Amino acid sequence: MKLSRTSLSLGVAAVAICTSSFAAADDSFWYMGGNIGQSRAKIDDARIASQLLGTGLTTTSIANDDSHLAYKLFGGYQLNKNFALEASYFDLGQFGYTATTVPAGTLNGNIKLKGVGMDVLGILPLTQQFSAFARVGMNYAQAKDTFSNSGVVAVPANPSPSKNGLNYKAGLGLQYDVTKAFGLRAEAERYRIDDAVGNKGDINMFSLGLVYRFDEKKPAPVQKAAPAPVAEAAPIFVIVPVIKMQRYCSILDIQFEIKQDEIQREEKEKLAVVGTFMNKYPDTTAVIEGHTDNVGTSEFNLKLSLRRAEAVVSYLVDTLHIAPARLSAVGYGEAHPIADNSTREGQQMNRRIDAVIACATDVAGLKVAPARMTMALEMDFDPNKTEIQPQYYGELHEVANFMKANPEVTAAVEGHSSNMVGKVHVSPEKSMEISSLRANKVMDYLVEKEGISRSRLSAEAYGRTRRVAYGTTLEGQQENRRVNIIFNYPKK
Repeated sequence: MKLSRTSLSLGVAAVAICTSSFAAADDSFWYMGGNIGQSRAKIDDARIASQLLGTGLTTTSIANDDSHLAYKLFGGYQLNKNFALEASYFDLGQFGYTATTVPAGTLNGNIKLKGVGMDVLGILPLTQQFSAFARVGMNYAQAKDTFSNSGVVAVPANPSPSKNGLNYKAGLGLQYDVTKAFGLRAEAERYRIDDAVGNKGDINMFSLGLVYRFDEKKPAPVQKAAPAPVAEAAPIFVIVPVIKMQRYCSILDIQFEIKQDEIQREEKEKLAVVGTFMNKYPDTTAVIEGHTDNVGTSEFNLKLSLRRAEAVVSYLVDTLHIAPARLSAVGYGEAHPIADNSTREGQQMNRRIDAVIACATDVAGLKVAPARMTMALEMDFDPNKTEIQPQYYGELHEVANFMKANPEVTAAVEGHSSNMVGKVHVSPEKSMEISSLRANKVMDYLVEKEGISRSRLSAEAYGRTRRVAYGTTLEGQQENRRVNIIFNYPKK
């Protein structure tokens, strides 16, 4: 049986696509999938009639079976956004013919084709979810022929020959990524084939398929699914993200007596260290944080913590001559204890002041060791989204390097969100859930990509409670969608 070449063609149907967005993952990953469709061959009727005529028989008609159901299973590895390697198993189905002759007789010929392939794919991304690709490679196919006859027609000496052959294959396709893990394919492929009686031909396969991606570099964190996003006002203008990273040092730990806001003499020596530092680095600023134990009402403690912070600011301004514009006071009340409030010692530790100062790299001469350092990463998130943008991988790598160089340090990842998306208000509950997801995404990245032990990390959600901007502008909303990483040093 002879199979001849046919021209390779691909009809592309228009597809209505609902646009959606998801964060771009790393470009390399494993994937697998399967296609099903139709294979087609052109039976060389003229050659069949010629061969029969050579035996003294005239062909009166030939009925061809030149299409069949076909499928393939494949797996591959995408090296980057433009290239992939793919292996496959294919079954092209069965083709055949029936030739009727004079004197009376018939000749039936059939061929079954299946095998394995190995391809190189060139990929052209068209949009975030749509891509075109071309493939070229080799196939190793098994051809099984069978011949039968009736009347005066003779069959070959071996009526069931078979042959394995190595040949080329090529194809074109389109892929649409429905989600981050699943995609749809439409493909046209050509397989060069040897039949079992010394002929070569081409089989064309047109198919649709599904692709599943094993994105090992960005596995989803184990947590409940994010709630449906809040409806957003249209249009939402895109703000080009600016990567910002600032370091803060906490070099002060002042404790107060119960319900008192007066600074003790020995604590003023610690404040002198802060004054020396800020005078040495005139561009630095400081936030004075006031904290209390849980004795008394929450409202009273919040006011008391602010009075304590303001007392420290006043001392720094009046006695150590720090410009007021470089200082700010914040009271957190009993919200952030560092020790157990059920003990007297724990309560005393919680009645404290922290000075969070913009750090310089040269801290020589400081007599008070830092209690913590914060990397404030202004990581831009899409509204109501939690995926980490690739441009922040470098900063997170720096965080990991710092933790690896200081194995005694632990870190808390703080997630924050905005109170508005465009002109739409976001509820406190929604803000809290989104900020929790963001913090956990960053923590998972440090564990799974950078090799930091999960026992050294914690994720904390603050929702919209610690906004750094009003959120009435798009820029302000962007600033509120952020993650802070706070390094905690062990107590000496």
